[in-house]
Amino acid sequence: MELGVWPESPSFHDDELGPIPAKWKGICQNGEDATFHCNRKLIGARYFNKGYAAAVGSLNSTLNSPRDNEGHGTHTLSTAGGNFVAGASVFGFGNGTAKGGSPKARVAAYKVCWPPVDGNECFDSDILAAFDMAIHDGVDVLSVSLGGDPITYFNDSVAIGSFHAVKHGITVICSAGNSGPAPGSVSNVAPWQITVGASTMDRQFPSYVVLGNNKTFRGESLSQKAMTKGKFYPIVDAKTVKAANASSKDAALCKPGTLDPKKAKGKILVCLRGDNARVDKGQQSALAGAVGMVLANNDLSGNEIIADPHVLPASQINYTNGLAVYDYIASTRSPVAYITYPTTQLDTKPAPFMAAFSSKGPNTVTPELLKPDITAPGVSIIAAYTEAQGPTNQPFDTRRVLFNSESGTSMSCPHVAGIVGLLRTLHPDWSPAAIKSAIMTSARSRDNAHEPVTNASYVKATAFSYGAGHIRPNRAMDPGLVYDLTYQDYLRFLCAQGYNESEIQVFTESPFKCPKPMSLVDLNYPSITVPNLKGSVTVTRTVKNVGEPATYNARIYSPPGLTVKVLPETLNFTKVGQEMTFKLTIEARKKGAAQDYVFGRLIWSDGKHYVRSPIVVKASS
Repeated sequence: MELGVWPESPSFHDDELGPIPAKWKGICQNGEDATFHCNRKLIGARYFNKGYAAAVGSLNSTLNSPRDNEGHGTHTLSTAGGNFVAGASVFGFGNGTAKGGSPKARVAAYKVCWPPVDGNECFDSDILAAFDMAIHDGVDVLSVSLGGDPITYFNDSVAIGSFHAVKHGITVICSAGNSGPAPGSVSNVAPWQITVGASTMDRQFPSYVVLGNNKTFRGESLSQKAMTKGKFYPIVDAKTVKAANASSKDAALCKPGTLDPKKAKGKILVCLRGDNARVDKGQQSALAGAVGMVLANNDLSGNEIIADPHVLPASQINYTNGLAVYDYIASTRSPVAYITYPTTQLDTKPAPFMAAFSSKGPNTVTPELLKPDITAPGVSIIAAYTEAQGPTNQPFDTRRVLFNSESGTSMSCPHVAGIVGLLRTLHPDWSPAAIKSAIMTSARSRDNAHEPVTNASYVKATAFSYGAGHIRPNRAMDPGLVYDLTYQDYLRFLCAQGYNESEIQVFTESPFKCPKPMSLVDLNYPSITVPNLKGSVTVTRTVKNVGEPATYNARIYSPPGLTVKVLPETLNFTKVGQEMTFKLTIEARKKGAAQDYVFGRLIWSDGKHYVRSPIVVKASS
């Protein structure tokens, strides 16, 4: 299995992986647009900056390199394919053996993002050039932790590039975006992409805020520095130590230049989450002479706690606890507190729940297509990091680490990529669509307390947050049935979108005549979405048996206010590879049909396999 490039040299032979495949011959090279590091670690790297150079002009020679000076690429690639490394930790926290999803994979990095210019850092021409090179290099899996606002497919470089990759049998995994919890914020929404949301895991780094009134609030942190155990310090709302020329609002957020050192010195500041970076708030507090920081979530962040490597003793607490701390400060003449040193805790509950930042559906480009497809761990993920940056990724941080904790859908995306790499090894004959189906239909929408997955406010989440659910790699190995799709199916999908011949040619590279029109709801996708139900609709799907001969029976959990029926109710498969078609009829009840989206589920089961498909419907008014 190749996650990326396996460099070739005439005498190269790896004892663990065996002889190098012939397809890698000649890959190791130096050229105008590529730099490769060919060694026994089997790591390749290329850079693409011609589009960037066209926008900014002559480039510093240091930018003609695939070296990761920011940390994002190192972190994500090691998550997808990093080898086993004992003793990995962030300042001793989370200590253990690190590994990527596909350890010992042959990996390649394609650098397309550069220092921002006019708000742009990843240019379309560079992204497309990287996709072309990855296809040329013969990779099997592409992990794409980048994207922008959702736009039409023929204007979306990631959608175009990933289409061509999938056409060549490459599975492409993309981040859903970090614009949550706003509805309709999900990006990378093409059906040929696996779009990944971010959720928590059952590992936390608790750090407690202890108040002078004996109340204790659990937060999280990866602060390297510790307070004197049990020693209390004055604690204040950051807006009360604002600089003379600063607004109370900005000071409450601990923005640069808003805090008065004469007022803040020796105190613990309570900074409100929002606007500027969480770690920047800690830095501003430290610059003002504060001895510690309590980072209080705003209402949008809810219970989402992210463990950051702050530069001073700090703890991030949830919204409810933040309100209690503010109340204590306001009601006490001399409020005091201290912050405990963080620890590592495993097997926490509930987990997972959805990250507040994770972008949500509905899909604003094609409402008939549920996005995101899946969710995976994306909060406080420990992975390898560049030593060109400090762990806060801020200019002021002179510390250096080999591993760092990062959060975002950029972090959840390579989790899925690593799993896809393993599936490619186990099932080399599966198409990208079959792999996606296996991942989606085997997912779970309950947490480790056996309760429905919630959002960051502990309110029951929906498929618009997690897609088909939280990924389960072992179940994806043997899904029983898959919903498959071909290159031609995706072209028909583009035709159904109403794209004209010149727009479709962006994907085909040659003229393509649209066949008989298809309904978008009939795309053979592992989820079923009807955004504008008028009376009733019948949806067609085809499933392929990838397991032993078996008989599958349908079980339906109808969305509220709707009646759902499937025909036939039983599918009898007598051989591997056999395909069978069924029809699902969804009807709005005359009374009680909701005017907003409602959610249900279809499950095909033979008693061993459970092939789950979300049903998402909005009845028209």
